[in-house]
Amino acid sequence: MKLKIDREADALYLTLDESVAVESEEVSPGIILDYDADNHVVGIEMLYLSKRTPKLDTGRLLFETVPPSALRPSDSSLSDPSG
Repeated sequence: MKLKIDREADALYLTLDESVAVESEEVSPGIILDYDADNHVVGIEMLYLSKRTPKLDTGRLLFETVPPSALRPSDSSLSDPSG
């Protein structure tokens, strides 16, 4: 994964996969998804970055990996419908 911020273009691009993008879709104004030949998302572009996040400090970025247990219910809650 690679994150690129282009101040001149006022855009952010997140590369999810190094595959070649063969199609793009603007899913919301200024939010563009790039797809590979298998229709998998390989990149996300955000235009008008300074207008969307005027307080963004591009000199300081924090990356965090969320543990898998925080993303899905525990096995016990799956077997007990009451939660």
